[in-house]
Amino acid sequence: MINLTAQVNDLIERIDELRATRARVVVAICGAPASGKSTLTAELVRRLHLNKVKAFPLPMDGFHLDNAVISEMGLLARKGAPETFDAPGYIELVRRVREGKLVYAPKFDRDRDISIAGAIAVPQDAEVIIAEGNYLMFDEDPWRELAGLWDLTVRWDVPLPELRARLIQRWLDHNLSRTAAVRRAEGNDIPNAQRILEAALPCDITLDGTPRP
Repeated sequence: MINLTAQVNDLIERIDELRATRARVVVAICGAPASGKSTLTAELVRRLHLNKVKAFPLPMDGFHLDNAVISEMGLLARKGAPETFDAPGYIELVRRVREGKLVYAPKFDRDRDISIAGAIAVPQDAEVIIAEGNYLMFDEDPWRELAGLWDLTVRWDVPLPELRARLIQRWLDHNLSRTAAVRRAEGNDIPNAQRILEAALPCDITLDGTPRP
């Protein structure tokens, strides 16, 4: 288990500096699958709320393409790869969020393995938007267009061996056998993680997400 206190304190300090200069701060938290982005995002939003700051989390996962579409592309076994998301749609959403417009976003239902349209309403009065996802600072088209849209970029960095263990455990938690869990992780999740690490754009802040004894 990682103690997030120091990391979150540093992020809040940077966010407070930015809030003094603009009405809305849009933060990107990126990293490989199973790196802990959602945990960091949830804690950051919780702490901002305690500080009376209107913060809102915005996951990227809702922009998964539907399984039928991915199947037609011949990529169902690679679901989670950059090509299996609606990247242009997500980029447009971030632009609208920056403008402070009323925005509805899709939400990914992991249990049903589908995205639900319009399931997230982004409040217009949110002072801080915390976007989190795998490809927010990713050096491939069209994803690299996002780099200029963030006010603050944060990479949650975890070494590949630790990611591998977490990805296998994720499938074990879904009641797969160890053999099946390793096959799922090594056939798709780990290649995606490697691709993210190899095409990572530099971020304003890089945090070490490796657990310490």
